Amino acid sequence: MHFAPDTEEALEFVVLLGDTDPGASRSGRDELETLADLAALLAPIPFTGRIDGDDAELFDVRQTRALLRRVWTLDRDDAVTEVNRILREAKALPQLARHDVSDWHLHATVPEAPLGERMRVEAALALIDVIRSDEMRRLRICEADDCTGLVLDLSRNGSKRFCSVRCGNRMNMIAFRERQAAGTAAEVTPRAQE
Repeated sequence: MHFAPDTEEALEFVVLLGDTDPGASRSGRDELETLADLAALLAPIPFTGRIDGDDAELFDVRQTRALLRRVWTLDRDDAVTEVNRILREAKALPQLARHDVSDWHLHATVPEAPLGERMRVEAALALIDVIRSDEMRRLRICEADDCTGLVLDLSRNGSKRFCSVRCGNRMNMIAFRERQAAGTAAEVTPRAQE
């Protein structure tokens, strides 16, 4: 699947943000608990505009994470309702922008808008492309046991099941061990009957 570069970047950021949740993070802890966590999340991301770096902003970004994780799992029609609500609440006005190393892409808020609002609106703009392309099935939750990581499936055949290689390897090892145990049990059963 191929989306516009800014759509893919926004969706990848939703995954990055969503996977700070304790059920999805590599550490197993809430990786968006402190202002330092927020700064670490933003460090590699070229967010332009206002960044307050205060507790109110952290709270708003945490609320944004919860909202976007929920929208990620909605069916297409329900996602439309949420995307429209996000855009309406932000009084979004899409316009093309070019800055830093980014070529022309969409912005729909002013740079002075709160960070959480800009995150929600950028995600909503990306979700518009996903919805219009009827590709909501590309947005999933990891199939690994005890993982709620977000999966953005950009593969050609739409078969990505896990949020990371780590989860895929873990589940493959579990399946291998189950097959081994089943094979051993099958070998033991006939001998016990003899």
